[in-house]
Amino acid sequence: MEKKLSEFKLHESGTVKFVDGEGRVRRRLFDMGITPGAKLILRKKAPLGDPIEITLRGYELTLRKCEANLVLCVLDEEDNK
Repeated sequence: MEKKLSEFKLHESGTVKFVDGEGRVRRRLFDMGITPGAKLILRKKAPLGDPIEITLRGYELTLRKCEANLVLCVLDEEDNK
């Protein structure tokens, strides 16, 4: 099942399928390691949902909701149960 990173629930994990956006924003996401094929897990979410903290490539990364909305992921099988 596909889902935007901004729609993940706590402790859901998945693999990046596509990164949307243009110019600087997309390049910034790529520079942070958010590239197709990268596995990630949602660790923390602020009370109002912005920002979120993910674990990606062995490190923690904090993203704004608008940035997370640009990342399309495929959920891992164990999260679909």
